[in-house]
Amino acid sequence: MRLGIIGLPNSGKTTIFNALTRSNRPTGAASGGKLEVVTAVVPVPDERIDRLSAMYNPKKTIYATIVYTDIGGLEKGISASGISGELRNHLQQVDGFIHVVRAFEDDTVPHPDGSVDPARDLNTVDTEFLLADLVVVEKRLERLADEVRRAKPANPVQHEMEVELLTRFKAQLDALAPLRDLEVSAAEEKLVRGYGLMSLKPVLVVVNAGDAPYDLSALSGYQHQHTRLITLQGRIEAEIAQLEGDDQAVFLAEYGIDEPGARRAIRESYELMHIQSFFTVGPDEVRAWTIPTGATAQEAAGVIHTDLARGFIRAEVTPYADLIGLGSEAEVKKHGKMRLEGKEYIVKDGEIVHIRANV
Repeated sequence: MRLGIIGLPNSGKTTIFNALTRSNRPTGAASGGKLEVVTAVVPVPDERIDRLSAMYNPKKTIYATIVYTDIGGLEKGISASGISGELRNHLQQVDGFIHVVRAFEDDTVPHPDGSVDPARDLNTVDTEFLLADLVVVEKRLERLADEVRRAKPANPVQHEMEVELLTRFKAQLDALAPLRDLEVSAAEEKLVRGYGLMSLKPVLVVVNAGDAPYDLSALSGYQHQHTRLITLQGRIEAEIAQLEGDDQAVFLAEYGIDEPGARRAIRESYELMHIQSFFTVGPDEVRAWTIPTGATAQEAAGVIHTDLARGFIRAEVTPYADLIGLGSEAEVKKHGKMRLEGKEYIVKDGEIVHIRANV
């Protein structure tokens, strides 16, 4: 999963990036419009993997990962001149956005608009993406119309589907509403995947509250599909990310924070993107694998290796709680808690899955 961290200049994007990735990049007033992109691969904290690793003592323990890309270069009015090809390319490559919105006051870091207003800033970035998407949709509709004028489309059925879908998109964008509010089928999404429509991507809004808590009820009017809102005290969370063990626990207790913000953001990201983890275990390796929610056993096998999906026979499935509760695979089998499932079985979050395949 690749998530792009976006936001207006001086919103604290780099601070949030540091908090999520345990990086220590220098922060400071950004120069508006400058394209700067930094990427980090972050292991997903998972206490279940920790306990399984303690049980099996494997040679390797491998966590699931999230790729965070800090994307600079966004500013108010950027869509009027057209989003540059390089910036658009970075925005299109991510699966979803983490939109950092400023809610902190700091005289040393002036807000580009002169005042702090999270609702206004949310609307600013949304509008830039809406207008950029509208340009893409209108140009594509013009090309599709030209195809009809010049000659019969090579695939009339697909041509008609695309015209109908993009016409629906245009009406949504004309109403200044993001495309993620529409119900779009998997087939329709595949049809327009190459266009990189920004307002179609899921968004986790992170309100950067600085040093003080922020009441999210102030943004209760921001209601969109495939959208989640959380608040993080950015500077504090960046400091927490640099600590480990007891030092981190003491810091969290001092500020009354239940868990590091990075863990909360990852959990919200998983739910937003509709993904989950399953595990493979053994003396050589304990590993977490990421799959879409609702994936079948055969699809899970394909995530491990395409040969396992092709030669799939059965999946040995054990609920995590049963393995931990009974203490060993032998006890799991003795109590009948390990099941054999076919290729259409829907894998659940946290299950231990071993694939039997003819390879």
